[in-house]
Amino acid sequence: MNLLLDTHAVLWLAENSPMLSQAAKEAIFNEGNQKFVSMASAWEVAIKNSIGKLRLANGVTEFYRMIEGNGFLLLPIDRRHVVRVESLPFHHRDPFDRLLVAAALCEELVMVTADENIPAYGVPCIW
Repeated sequence: MNLLLDTHAVLWLAENSPMLSQAAKEAIFNEGNQKFVSMASAWEVAIKNSIGKLRLANGVTEFYRMIEGNGFLLLPIDRRHVVRVESLPFHHRDPFDRLLVAAALCEELVMVTADENIPAYGVPCIW
């Protein structure tokens, strides 16, 4: 299975947070699954860290280390993803999440997310 981890899933995994569900952990640690993290998540971390909504000592560089350290693949933002955002219904107003949804739909990825709005887009989710 090919997975797209939501930003919070990566952060919660890195801090071993109890917020990360057992199903999410099992999917992430399953060696048969390919795990992706979108550049949109790195962008979100950079912005949130710079305005103080997130506290990573080394900012987005630390986030990239989390991605690499866990063997996750970085998913570039593709033109198709951006075009798909334009046609999405507004179940969600968060621009980062909308881009993640578009990427998951375009690339046929299963999202690992606690966000209850995401399944409304028809994206398969694990949580």
